[in-house]
Amino acid sequence: MLKIGVFGAGRGEMMINFMNKTKEAKFVAVCDKKEALLKKFSKYPTVATYTDFDEFIAHDMDAVVIANYADRHAPYAIRCLNKGLHVLSEVLPVATMKEAVELVEAVEASGKVYSYAENYCYMPATMEMRRIYKSGKLGDLEYAEGEYIHNCLPIWAEITSGEKDHWRNNMCANFYCTHSIGPIIHATGLRPKTVMGFELPYSPKMAQMGAKGGAAGIEMITLNNGAVLRSTHGNLSKNSIWFSMYGTKGRLESARENTDCGDMFTLYEDLDKTEVSCDGKVRKLSPVSPLAKEAEGLGHNDSDYYPMHYFIQAINGDKNAEIIDVYEALDMALPGLMAYRSVLDGVPKDVPDLRDKNVRDAYREDDKRVGVDLPSYSKAQITVDDSVYLRLKKILKNQEKKQ
Repeated sequence: MLKIGVFGAGRGEMMINFMNKTKEAKFVAVCDKKEALLKKFSKYPTVATYTDFDEFIAHDMDAVVIANYADRHAPYAIRCLNKGLHVLSEVLPVATMKEAVELVEAVEASGKVYSYAENYCYMPATMEMRRIYKSGKLGDLEYAEGEYIHNCLPIWAEITSGEKDHWRNNMCANFYCTHSIGPIIHATGLRPKTVMGFELPYSPKMAQMGAKGGAAGIEMITLNNGAVLRSTHGNLSKNSIWFSMYGTKGRLESARENTDCGDMFTLYEDLDKTEVSCDGKVRKLSPVSPLAKEAEGLGHNDSDYYPMHYFIQAINGDKNAEIIDVYEALDMALPGLMAYRSVLDGVPKDVPDLRDKNVRDAYREDDKRVGVDLPSYSKAQITVDDSVYLRLKKILKNQEKKQ
């Protein structure tokens, strides 16, 4: 049985729950800078706990789940690959173009499995969209839309711990883009060629949270077959998880009825009338993911099961395991990085294909990082009074007392 360690005990707890439930791999070690998060693992006598990453990756294991802060995944993934460990990376894969080049080359040099845990690709509706598209029933993609709108105001104290320098407080509007882009890329196998970015204005809600970026980001992406994908994501007033694909033979659209979190167990199929496949009527489908019983209860509309399951299958030699490899991961993430540069410069940007070794040199030293080299908000330098973060820490402390 594979031995897997988890770096990041917060989000990483889902992967730990997976191993405890399925027994597909053995959970052997966990690392986190917050000792309070590690205390819960004292009930696991065979699991080692670490606060030091170097000591953690010296542990006897085959693979590591990278689930630390979202803007710091790549450096740790690269260190694991260089040590001969397989890697499952949480969202996002990289924060800079230099990291993107280094990550691709670390994966290629290591020969190890790198998989990207974009769970929105594995919800029942998006998995069915992929199946239908691959069958040819939808025809060729002409236009698609993806939305990930998450009003994080009610949970901001919890997910940032009131930390002034937390990545969520310093990210730009276009950074956290793969929940909305990923499912369309994964369903179609197409890749982004160019992107025009848009940034919604800084809002009172963002100020209340202590965040410094625009309220939401939009990417208008031209794909390599000429189709256009609109991606929208960020902190607006109502939550929305929604996807739509227009092909040359019809349309697929997930349900919008539940605007709190989307109904990703319902899909509408509206295909052209043909003798073979459809009578031209809209069909309401209730897709069941291929391993629904095993996936039930593991979070995010059961989608949290699949990244770990396919990752383990791939390590064990299954060439058909439906992982998201490093190249596809960057096809999902780089449009966001380049979209923000488009926002700053006011012109469309090419999205580099780092499969091509000749393309990499242009970005090998491109280490521009939002919040350091680039502003979090394009229109002004946002400053936040420390009292905002003190208030959030107080909220978090009161929440912990009630637990």
